[in-house]
Amino acid sequence: MSLFTRQCSRIFDESISEYHIHDHVDAEIRNPYPSKSIEYRLFLKNWIDTVQWHLEDIIRNPAIDPVEALNIKRRIDRSNQERTDMVELIDVYFLDRYKDVTVRPAATINTESPAWAIDRLSILALKIYHMQREIARIDAREEHIRQCTQKLNVLLEQQKDLSEAIDTLLDDIENGRKYMKVYKQMKMYNDPDLNPVLYRQGKYSSILP
Repeated sequence: MSLFTRQCSRIFDESISEYHIHDHVDAEIRNPYPSKSIEYRLFLKNWIDTVQWHLEDIIRNPAIDPVEALNIKRRIDRSNQERTDMVELIDVYFLDRYKDVTVRPAATINTESPAWAIDRLSILALKIYHMQREIARIDAREEHIRQCTQKLNVLLEQQKDLSEAIDTLLDDIENGRKYMKVYKQMKMYNDPDLNPVLYRQGKYSSILP
């Protein structure tokens, strides 16, 4: 891992550990980094992912009250929008960081931006943490632990490969071999002018705060 992907993984691990001190979806976020810094954004990005991870667990409870399930589903929708917004903010950081780079004539664009790759790195950190917890369960069967150990090894390999790919992409952008763009996500279901269920009613009650 380069300095940047090491920094990402360290901050993601900090966020996950901080969340699990209270292990509650309504726990207060205590972001230790200066507001608007890249470190702040990385910590907040993973915190959003971590809370949503646990909301997804809760909503799959077969005994959940339907009203509570609907409220959680709407909360997950808000979380997805916050996640997308944070990814775009991280990409804005990279756009500013590399704004003075001279792009080579043969430069190409990547299939995904740096921040969307970092989004996957954040999710991988969560998968690794929870797989490690499964392996540590004292009530788990030996076969369960064996299977989880195999899965953990794959996740760790994915983390290494993805980190190297991100490092390579950033190096290519920094040296003008690739260039990047930020495409604002065109989420239609939250837009009263684009969601037919909403605009056919002639009014819109937002689920967003």
